[in-house]
Amino acid sequence: MDANYALFARVVAEGSLSAAARSLGISPAMVSKRLARLEDRLGTQLLHRTTRRIALTEAGAELHREVAEILVRIGDIEARLHKAGRSPAGRLRVTAPTSFGRLHIAPHLPEFLALYPEVQLEIDLSDEYVDLLARQVHVAIRIATAPGGEFIARRLADNRRVLCAAPAYCAAHGAPQSVAELARHRLIAADGQLPWRLAAGSRNAELAGPSCVRTNSSELIRELALGGVGVALRSLWDVGDALADGRLVRILPEWEGSADVGIYAVHPRGRRVPPAAQVFAEFLRDRLARLDAGA
Repeated sequence: MDANYALFARVVAEGSLSAAARSLGISPAMVSKRLARLEDRLGTQLLHRTTRRIALTEAGAELHREVAEILVRIGDIEARLHKAGRSPAGRLRVTAPTSFGRLHIAPHLPEFLALYPEVQLEIDLSDEYVDLLARQVHVAIRIATAPGGEFIARRLADNRRVLCAAPAYCAAHGAPQSVAELARHRLIAADGQLPWRLAAGSRNAELAGPSCVRTNSSELIRELALGGVGVALRSLWDVGDALADGRLVRILPEWEGSADVGIYAVHPRGRRVPPAAQVFAEFLRDRLARLDAGA
């Protein structure tokens, strides 16, 4: 396949000409020149583009769907051709939530890379939804209910979530004594995190928003909770330290987030998982077993 098809897919995956140029180690001008050459060859415009942003044309979107699938198949073929018993090698593209990646993936990466020195790791930390096929992601770490449909998910660890607030918030607004009373308090959650599904033994409840502050950043919600802005539903891996030292306190401690939510390694259904992705998920599962589930 013409290398310019792979370049086109990389531009779409990175979101801009300049980002694609950096990842490929060439100049933005060269990226633009090669894209123009591909468009001339096909006789149609593929992208509306500047150095900062790109948008697919209708023809470009159609081509990208086909090219992305071909590149995935090529990756699968390359993986199958590795000799039996050979250490995993090659490009491994991973995406994970920002806070979780920083706190509980990044510290283990030196060990992983020492164990598998031939793996070329690319890791993207983002709280935004990532299209795994379009971005050519091999494995996504997601904290959610088990994804179904077009995805296959492997549960790596449980994800206990608790209601919490700063002592200053409780002093100013009082501590709610029931879920119904909690609904009248200031709730804070990142986009997509509400409604909250809660459980207390056999009892279940659902708490709708809105959040008193809108943001796409889960890390910002943690800081707002610490600052006394409102009540948050947070994972213990994220706020365990703040609960232990008293910067946050549990609200309605008998209630927690639904146990259906876990930490998963996800990949598209129908796509062979490269050996590097398999060992990464297994490695991470072993390390996450050490997460403190207390509080």
